[in-house]
Amino acid sequence: MYVFAALVVGGTAACGGPAPTEPAPSASGPAAPDPGDPRVQLAARAALAQDHRFAALYRYDVPGQPTRNVVATVANDGSWRVDVAGGVLGGTTDVAIVSLDTGVFQCSLPSATNPISSTCIRVAAPGKRVPKEYDPRIERVFRQWLNVFTDRQSALSVSAARPLAGSQGTCFSIDSISASLNAAVDVGIYCYADNGLLTAARVDAGTVTIAGTPVTPPAKVQLPGPIVDGGPMGLESPTPPPPAVSTAPSPSG
Repeated sequence: MYVFAALVVGGTAACGGPAPTEPAPSASGPAAPDPGDPRVQLAARAALAQDHRFAALYRYDVPGQPTRNVVATVANDGSWRVDVAGGVLGGTTDVAIVSLDTGVFQCSLPSATNPISSTCIRVAAPGKRVPKEYDPRIERVFRQWLNVFTDRQSALSVSAARPLAGSQGTCFSIDSISASLNAAVDVGIYCYADNGLLTAARVDAGTVTIAGTPVTPPAKVQLPGPIVDGGPMGLESPTPPPPAVSTAPSPSG
């Protein structure tokens, strides 16, 4: 909005009186955000990430564990799916977290060592988090924090970070400045390419690093199996059944 001042020439000036003093220009509003500010840069990359559609393979590293694969897919309609190798039941079962307009689902996936049939259970309302007792957590870095990153009023501390190994683009160190015990996001380092693609992230759940060239995503992600009743899979290894007790009579002396 532009502010215009009208200059009025009165009779006093014509009679040799002092010329009227022009008022100092008023402030036109807050200063424009500094494009070099890491907080502004993160918001810009996150806005691009919200619109970016892709399917890509990532390497998933957790200290003390073998490297695993993660496949992240964001479909053209905004639905998404993240497949995590060994994500539940103590690393024995692959899992997919799928977000659709009907809810968020946890789905079992077959593998070479666990040739099961996939089934899915609804674990959260649309757009909500998976309950922590069923949550492999690493899927959250791909989509769930973007609304927080784009909001420059959110309680975050953002600074430039050294690139993570294998990353591309710009990396940001993100911490929470909220007094709440529950941070608004998974704090850590996030790296985004110029088009908004997440190329690496390091959080408490581990580190993901892009491991291949992204491919064209589907129109909509699909559940890998039918929706069934029952409880979701937990994170810990299942308790083995107690050993069978023999009921055979002991030999007589």
